[in-house]
Amino acid sequence: MSSPTSRPERRPRAVSWDLKDLVLMVVLGVVFGFLYWVLVQAWNGLAILMGPAGDLAQHFLFGGWLLVAPIVIAIVRRPFAGVIAEVLASMVEVIFLGSPVGPTLMIAAAIQGLGSELPFMATRYRRYGWLTYAVSGLLGAGLVFFYSAFRSGWYGQDILALRLGIQVLSGIVLGGLLAKVIVDALARTGVVDNFAIGRAAEVNRRG
Repeated sequence: MSSPTSRPERRPRAVSWDLKDLVLMVVLGVVFGFLYWVLVQAWNGLAILMGPAGDLAQHFLFGGWLLVAPIVIAIVRRPFAGVIAEVLASMVEVIFLGSPVGPTLMIAAAIQGLGSELPFMATRYRRYGWLTYAVSGLLGAGLVFFYSAFRSGWYGQDILALRLGIQVLSGIVLGGLLAKVIVDALARTGVVDNFAIGRAAEVNRRG
């Protein structure tokens, strides 16, 4: 049996932002801001374990920094919810957790949030199958890579294509497919039934 988020869906009637949508987006943005900081610690540990190749550790784990966007989008189904959630998470990292990247992290967050949201936007927030999530992770990781490459001086390196390939693959798996697994798990518990994801599922059942 397919999950309520795995097939094309009829769009629920309500399209305006509700207060609970805003609250959930902010809460998840803050929560993932702290989770992203934990991921930074994992990145540092992996970099040490990888020795001379440690500089590539960030690319292997990059998809984890994309998670909040598709999760929020799937639940509230409002335009730019993913972008805003990613920026909120980056603000937590910068303001409260002292990210060494500084305010430019928010620029990267906006780019990767937009990339993650584009596939859902292209379907007018109606399709939530595996392919849509996979493309979300691909674009989220791919678009921000070129910004990061400019800031970090990767252009001209022999391993530029390797960096991009690892990061895109991580985006597909951790930032796309894992996000769908999480969303489907949340949907099965019923905790998000009062949001757009629940209304869409109910419309589909009646239709």
